[in-house]
Amino acid sequence: MDLLKQRIIEEGRTIGEEIIKVDSFLNHQIDVGLFVEMGKEFRRLFDSKKITKLLTIEASGIAIASIAALEFGVPVVFAKKAQSRNLDKEIYTSKVYSFTKQITYDVMVSKKYLSSDDHVLILDDFLANGKAALGLIDIARQAGATVEGVGIVIEKGFQSGGKLLREQGIKVESLAIIDRIKDGKVTFLN
Repeated sequence: MDLLKQRIIEEGRTIGEEIIKVDSFLNHQIDVGLFVEMGKEFRRLFDSKKITKLLTIEASGIAIASIAALEFGVPVVFAKKAQSRNLDKEIYTSKVYSFTKQITYDVMVSKKYLSSDDHVLILDDFLANGKAALGLIDIARQAGATVEGVGIVIEKGFQSGGKLLREQGIKVESLAIIDRIKDGKVTFLN
């Protein structure tokens, strides 16, 4: 998606050779117009799939999933990272390691929001090592739901997540795939 790549080049800030900060438009401050275009692109990429729910993880995935849900006309379910008193007792859980925060979370979804009737599209802002996507796939499978694919805003192609998911036969569509980050410059695969 050229518009997204342009924003990454113009506004992204690199930290070393593994991290790109895009918080000016993606995951701190949100450019809703850009999100609308990304939602349309996800709809186009997964148009042949029967989607009944979008599944994401808090916090950064919620915004893109919510905007994309307008295009799909389906609800968004997001996995919570912290147990709270108002979370249902009947939950699906999975462990997810955060590349950015370098900690492992227990992520949870209430059993009343996912079922074997659901056809799930997983959406998230970044794909690095694939742990968040794998955790969400695990939760969907616990519910007996069909995972129709994974949509990612920015994939770090130089890390193993995309390859791992694709080797498992999962349809992965990324709007921008970064080939490498070197000397503060970002190059793309697609």
